[in-house]
Amino acid sequence: MAQLILFVCTGNVFRSMAAEYALRAQQGKPSTYHIESAGIDAKSPKVHPVILNRLRLKGTDPSAHVPRPLTKELIQRSTLIIAMGLDHREFIQTKFGLTVPLFNEVAFGEDSPILDLHEALPNWERDVVEAREYVESVIDHIWDSIPALRARLSLFSEPQNSR
Repeated sequence: MAQLILFVCTGNVFRSMAAEYALRAQQGKPSTYHIESAGIDAKSPKVHPVILNRLRLKGTDPSAHVPRPLTKELIQRSTLIIAMGLDHREFIQTKFGLTVPLFNEVAFGEDSPILDLHEALPNWERDVVEAREYVESVIDHIWDSIPALRARLSLFSEPQNSR
């Protein structure tokens, strides 16, 4: 039976979605993992073209992705929940009583978040080139971190619901 790894961010249209598709593309066959993603405030019906294009360049196509909200049912089905940011980790702790690791913690042992565009560049609208470059750099970081994350998954393999 496959273990469910769930990546969580805000809208499920950028960071957690990128992690889901990156891990799926790099996990190899056969895999003991099923990978999904969700957002603590998923509302947007579509993924921005910059994100779609960057992931396509990496060799995966998320065009069929439908953002979805984080639910109790998803939490209960998950073997490992990985938060992309501090606010996501705090939300899961507050709402569901679970302590979950950050993406960079699983990949590198670093308690550091992957910042959303508005967190890294509060005035991102003023420089769309810089905003695009930041978004692409986050996707690159997530993609390039997957081998390290995969290598350390066993350290986090105990189902979180039993902790």
